[in-house]
Amino acid sequence: MTKINIIATATEADGGVAARHHGFIRMVLRRFLRHRLAVAGAVVVVLLCASALFANLLAPHDPTFLDTRHRFLAPFQDMGFLLGTDELGRDTLSRLLYGGRVSLAVGLVAMLTTIVSGLLIGLTAGYYGGWIDDLLMRFVDTMLCFPQVFLLLVVAAFVPPTLISISLIIGLTSWMEVARIVRGEMLYLKEQDFVQAARALGAGGARIMFRELLPNAIAPVLVAATLKVATAVLMESYISYLGYGIQPPLASWGNMLTNAQGYFDTVPYLAILPGALITLAVMSFNFLGDGLRDALDPRLKMD
Repeated sequence: MTKINIIATATEADGGVAARHHGFIRMVLRRFLRHRLAVAGAVVVVLLCASALFANLLAPHDPTFLDTRHRFLAPFQDMGFLLGTDELGRDTLSRLLYGGRVSLAVGLVAMLTTIVSGLLIGLTAGYYGGWIDDLLMRFVDTMLCFPQVFLLLVVAAFVPPTLISISLIIGLTSWMEVARIVRGEMLYLKEQDFVQAARALGAGGARIMFRELLPNAIAPVLVAATLKVATAVLMESYISYLGYGIQPPLASWGNMLTNAQGYFDTVPYLAILPGALITLAVMSFNFLGDGLRDALDPRLKMD
């Protein structure tokens, strides 16, 4: 075979791989768009993230500005304070926007921490097996024995509560399920022919794990990532509500609930508004994760 023929054959092979790749993306997108709740969840997630990202442009007031002359204004009572004010005269809408920025940032950073930790432990345990797998999985089992909320509260009690520290605490106490998912995928994938071929060509363990195995296990990891954002937002709300999370004057949906608990009987909207946004965010990320899972599941009939 001449050099020209070899180049032509390689080009055709690359073109075939690219065509299959684009076909798979189109198939996944088509399946996802058929999942109405997932599409609605994705739209809400985009809107929440956009409102958080551009909170400084959308917020009508400084969220920390105190105006005691306008305490406990009800929603739509004063168009200058569209969603009313809290017990210190701070604009509720502005605090919701900036609080969403904090809560969603905690969710995203915690999700990244969870995914990276779970990937490293799951990849290592699944690929090497043996005593390494036994040791790492027993560590995972030990971590799963502790309820996450209690573990969060214990750690948060000894760590200064900042946005980064709270995000890392949530992420480092949430990776166990991801590690189990990735390990299960590795146990199956490492016996496939393409891995044996990579070993025969002299590829090392790290190259096989990150260049061969990880791309083939990315679908369940993507699903887990969306669900972990929802979990992290909820966890931040828990610990902020209990006083161990994001501290005032920085607003988060969780500490807005904490501030509102003493006024629920007389001014219920102070608790209802951040509670509704927490619920909306968690449901939307869960719907998005369900849609991705259905769209990426290879066991579903191809159409």
